[in-house]
Amino acid sequence: MKRRTFLQRIGSILAVLGVTEAEWLTLGNHYYQALAQPNPRKLALLIGINQYPKIPVLSGCLTDVELQRELLIHRFGFQGSDILTLTEEEASREFIEAAFSDHLSKQAKPGDVVVFHFSGYGSRVKLETSPDTMPNALVPANGSKKPQDEKIVNYILEETLLLLLRSLPTHQVTAVLDTSYYAPSTVLGLKTRALEELVEAKLAVDELDLLKQLKTQNLPSTPVVLTATSNPKQSAREGLFSGFSAGLFTYALTQYLWEFTPATTIQVALSQVENSLSKLGSKQQPALLSNQKNQHITSLVPDNLIGTEGAVNAIEDDGKTVHLWLAGLPPQVLLYYGVNSRLTLATGEELILRSRTGLTAKAQISKIDRTTPLQVGELVQEAVRVLPRNINLTIALDTGLERIERVDAISAFAAFSRVSTVVVGEKPADYLFAKLQQTPSRYGLFSLGGELIPNSTGEVGEAVKLTVQRLAPKLSTLLAAKLWRLTENQGSSRLPLKATLEIITERLPSVVMQRETVRTFKTETSIKKSLPTAIVPMGSRMQYRVENQSDRPVYLILLGLNNNHTAIAFYSWETPQEPNTADTKPLLKQVVIPPGETLTLPQTNTASEWVISGPALFYEQQLILSTAPFSETLAALNTEKYSTAEQSPISPLLNSLDVAQTLLQDLHNASTLKTGMNGTAADSYILDVNNWASFSFSFQVV
Repeated sequence: MKRRTFLQRIGSILAVLGVTEAEWLTLGNHYYQALAQPNPRKLALLIGINQYPKIPVLSGCLTDVELQRELLIHRFGFQGSDILTLTEEEASREFIEAAFSDHLSKQAKPGDVVVFHFSGYGSRVKLETSPDTMPNALVPANGSKKPQDEKIVNYILEETLLLLLRSLPTHQVTAVLDTSYYAPSTVLGLKTRALEELVEAKLAVDELDLLKQLKTQNLPSTPVVLTATSNPKQSAREGLFSGFSAGLFTYALTQYLWEFTPATTIQVALSQVENSLSKLGSKQQPALLSNQKNQHITSLVPDNLIGTEGAVNAIEDDGKTVHLWLAGLPPQVLLYYGVNSRLTLATGEELILRSRTGLTAKAQISKIDRTTPLQVGELVQEAVRVLPRNINLTIALDTGLERIERVDAISAFAAFSRVSTVVVGEKPADYLFAKLQQTPSRYGLFSLGGELIPNSTGEVGEAVKLTVQRLAPKLSTLLAAKLWRLTENQGSSRLPLKATLEIITERLPSVVMQRETVRTFKTETSIKKSLPTAIVPMGSRMQYRVENQSDRPVYLILLGLNNNHTAIAFYSWETPQEPNTADTKPLLKQVVIPPGETLTLPQTNTASEWVISGPALFYEQQLILSTAPFSETLAALNTEKYSTAEQSPISPLLNSLDVAQTLLQDLHNASTLKTGMNGTAADSYILDVNNWASFSFSFQVV
């Protein structure tokens, strides 16, 4: 097929993603340097398929392509003429392979950058040459069985794709695959991007011939492949957000790349992405696949590459009203990002948010103070976050419930003041209420990815209403966690802070995970080493090391969910001046870190050890710091009655929802911008990025 004919048939050419050889082909090198490195040319092919004939439709694959496109054009300044997108029926096997030939192979030259992205179904298929194996395959738009032979499928083998990537005449080749290959027998919650394997199907002869041909060639390139899952049995999921659906992996990855600055290694980036996936309800673990070891080429990052929450993608005729793309905001924050939130342009002008629909928003410039006109593509950074006070916990009701069961569940959940219900898949939700697959006569609460929440099931044969009533304490805790997650602003905070989670050993502490407010540090001070996977052995002694590099004292609160999804907090007990008596109430004190100092917590002594207990599940913790004392939060913590025996540093949090609400109020009180916000403060929290920082830590106990 001639390239001109091909381009005419498949449509527009859009944006590009670029990477340099060293940064992608080595685990320890910098992903952002790769993206930003000015190369002779950068070519990309983005593919997204929602609509498949005779197959259940997907919802987020076209959004994935848009997420990549906007990121690459506005974040990294790539030319739109160097990326080709194939969507829906355009993304047939023949067109995809023709695009490789005409858009990539025939145009790429040594030193150029090439990127391939695929969002759609994956599956497995048996080959006649290897009857004992079922290799992975991508399902193109015309991947279903051919009418002339019902046993023939039009899949693209993963092996074929990798060989096509290797055949390109450049070493700088990257693929991002938001798909999976093993379809679970039953799907609970979020949609999965995997089709059931076809045991009796055969691959198209053309595909087998191409594979055979590629195997005979000398293939110079060694591509790097980012995959949505690291375990073959895991499923790539897609979620429903505020007005749009997207692949969880693509959304989490692109959101991370908007916000964070260049000095991040691939391992750290994937750790952050996995952390985001966990909060989105999925335990899938993304992976980086590469055969290259220890290659290194030094490359410089442009000075103007800054972290951002989005970009200007249109300007109205009045010159003061702009349209924004806000894919850099954390996904859990975007849904509640309120009118009158403030963002700033690189030149200092302030934008006031007026409305938002999905990933796009409309804003007005408060005062134009520039000699050059506003331009499409200018980056915007968060300055003031406005959140509503009336945030509810949303429970999705599984379609597997009978009509009377759904009616009873709606009625039972309605008894809780801050809990609402939706039908799964119709609106965004936080958790899923469904039957246990192994015991259909029991009900329980699940993550959106189908993981059962510990201690959330009813008895065998118990009525829906009784099971829901049992959930009262759990629902309060989960709402509290939802509220403190909304404080996360590692990417946008202006407080220069760094926090490290460590395992205490006999020698030096072992780093598990590190977070820092990247916009306040120069590139050379950022994390340089590769951090271990966030896995903590049971029985480990743990601590946080928090560095305050600002010129102001900062106050600290630590909240979280332990491995049973019950709330916990860090308690700093007041040392009494007189010995405790039976009726003396233990009190808490503010945790404060003076300017330029480092604090470890808990303090490393036998009396205040933090030891990780079983079972082997996941922990999630939020470390929140503010320039003002947490006065109301401490008052809420002090309302509970703690015995002397309970005075351990990290202990159960009994009134988690009260504490979460007072935490937001304290951060609101710390803001100096409440005046002049047109009454916003009455029904909203106003949070100034100059006055708070909030880090999320998630780790697995084994």
